[in-house]
Amino acid sequence: MEQLKRLAGILSVRQRWTILIVGIITIAGVYALQRWEQESSFRPLYTSLSQEDAALVVQKLKESSTPYHLSSDGSTVSVPEDRVAELRLEMAGAGVPKTGRIGFEIFDKTNFGMTDFAEHVNYRRALEGELERSVMAVAEVEQARVHISLPQESVFLEQRQPAKASVLVKIRRGATLPDSAIPAITHLVASAVEGLAPESVSVLDMRGNLLNRPKRAGSAADDSSEGALEYRQKVEQDLTAKLDSTLEPLVGAGRYRANVAADCDLTSGEQSEESFDPNRSVMVSSQKTEDISTQAHVAAGFPGTASNVPDSAPRPTTTPGGVSRKTEGISYQTSRTVKHVTLPQGTIKKLSVAVLIDHEVHFEGTGANAKRVLVPPSAERLKAIHDLAAAAVGLNPERGDQLIVESLPFESTLNLEPPSPAPPASVAKKLSPIEQLKSDPKLMGGLAAVVLLVLGGGFFFMRGASKRPAPRAAQVRMPAALPEGGSKAANETRLPGATEPAARPAISEPPTLPAAPRVEMLVNQLRTTVQKDAEVSASVLRGWLKQEKA
Repeated sequence: MEQLKRLAGILSVRQRWTILIVGIITIAGVYALQRWEQESSFRPLYTSLSQEDAALVVQKLKESSTPYHLSSDGSTVSVPEDRVAELRLEMAGAGVPKTGRIGFEIFDKTNFGMTDFAEHVNYRRALEGELERSVMAVAEVEQARVHISLPQESVFLEQRQPAKASVLVKIRRGATLPDSAIPAITHLVASAVEGLAPESVSVLDMRGNLLNRPKRAGSAADDSSEGALEYRQKVEQDLTAKLDSTLEPLVGAGRYRANVAADCDLTSGEQSEESFDPNRSVMVSSQKTEDISTQAHVAAGFPGTASNVPDSAPRPTTTPGGVSRKTEGISYQTSRTVKHVTLPQGTIKKLSVAVLIDHEVHFEGTGANAKRVLVPPSAERLKAIHDLAAAAVGLNPERGDQLIVESLPFESTLNLEPPSPAPPASVAKKLSPIEQLKSDPKLMGGLAAVVLLVLGGGFFFMRGASKRPAPRAAQVRMPAALPEGGSKAANETRLPGATEPAARPAISEPPTLPAAPRVEMLVNQLRTTVQKDAEVSASVLRGWLKQEKA
C-alpha cells in the first residue's frame, strides 16, 4: 500500500486521470468482448414462429434453464450452438412447435365421452391443420390458413351442398409466388378433401387479392369475359413471338412490325353424327327352315277293336303321298357410321396477321446537299416474308385466315439525319507523326510519361555518379602574363619531383550538379514544355532513341 501511495504521489493529476480512463476502457472492452463471444455462439433454434409457438418454445426453455435470445419481432428463438440439435429433439418429442394449428395428433388421446358433433369438429380442425402445414411447405409461403366447409349429405337432392374451401397465404418478404403455384395449391386442397372440386377452392393473399378465379358450377372452363380476354391475349402473344423469332434474323431488329388478331371460340360441347352408305350393305341375319313329309297308312275294315289289333285285322291300305318344303330368310342392312365428338374449348376460328416492313434508306451527296433516297423491298423479298409469316402462324385459308404484308417507311427512317462526312483517306495518309500525335491525346500522354521516365532515370544516374569519388586532377598554375620572347618550354610549370611528361596533361574540373529542389523545378518545367509543344518533345525523344541505338 505504501508503494502504491508513493507511486500515486509521484504521478501527476493528468497521469492519474489517464490511468483511470484507460482502466475503464479496458474493463468495458473485456466485457464487450465477452458479450460478443456469447452472442456469436448462439444459433437460431426456430425461425418464423407464430406467437403461440414462440410462447411454447420459450416456456420449455425456461423450464430447462436454457439461456436463449428472442428476436425483436418474437419470431426467432436462438440458443447456444452446442445445444441446437439436442433442444430440437426435445421440442419435437414435446410436440413443439405446432405450426399454429394442430393436426391429426388431436386424436392421439382417446376420449370415450366425446359426442359425434365434437368428433366431427375435431376431424375438420385436424384436416385444416394438416393442409396448412402442406401449403406452408411451399418455399415462397410464410404462413397459411385453410378453412373447409365439408359437404352436407341429404336424401333430398335439393338440400345437398358441395364441399368448399378457402386458402389464405402470406408470401415471404422479397419473394413472389409463381403462377404455377396457385393451381398447385388449389389441386392440393381439393385432392385432400372428399367431394371437393378445384373450382370450389378460393386462394387469396393477406391483402385480399384473389389469386385464382373459381369457375362456375357446370362450366368446363372459365367462360367469363375477363378469362376469355386473357386467353385470347395469350394466344396472340404466342403467335407474335413466333413471328418475331422468324422475321428478326431476316429483316433485322426494329425494321418491321408484326401483329396478330385471333378469334377464339370459348364454347364447348358434344357432337354426335350418324351416316348411312346406300352403296354398301351387309348381311345381318340368315334363317333356314325345311319340312319333309313321307307315305301315310290308312286303317281298313270295320271300326272297333278287332280291326285295330295286329294280325287279326286286315292290312291297311297305303295311299301314295310325300311333301318336302324349305324356307330361308336373310336380313341385309346398309352400312352405318356413328361419330361422337367432344368439342374442345378455345379453338381458333380465324386469324388476322399484319406485317409492316420498313424501307431501306441511303443518302446521295454530302453536307447540306445530301438527298435522302428511300428504297422499298423487292417483290421477291415481300413474297418470301409472306410465306415465312404464313408458315410461322399456321395460316389456314379455308378457315378464313388472312395475312397482309405491306412496305412503308417508318417515321424514324424519314427523320434520319445524313451521316457526317468522313475525312478523305488521302488526307489521313499525309499526316505527319507530329500531327498524329497532336490529334491523339492518348499518344500525347504516353509520350509525356516516357519523357518523364527518361529524365527521372537520368537524374538518378547523375545522382549516383556524384556520390562516386572524383579523380584528383593535376593542379596547374598559369601565370598572369607570359614573358615576352619566352618559348613553349618556359611556359610549362612542373610539379616538384615529377618527371617530364611526354605530353601536356589535360585540365579537367569536376562537374557541378544542381541541387534537388532545382531538379524538381526543372522536371516541372520540362513537363509543362512537353504539354505545350509536342513537336519539340517528339524530336528530342527521337534523337535519344537514335543515340541509344548507336
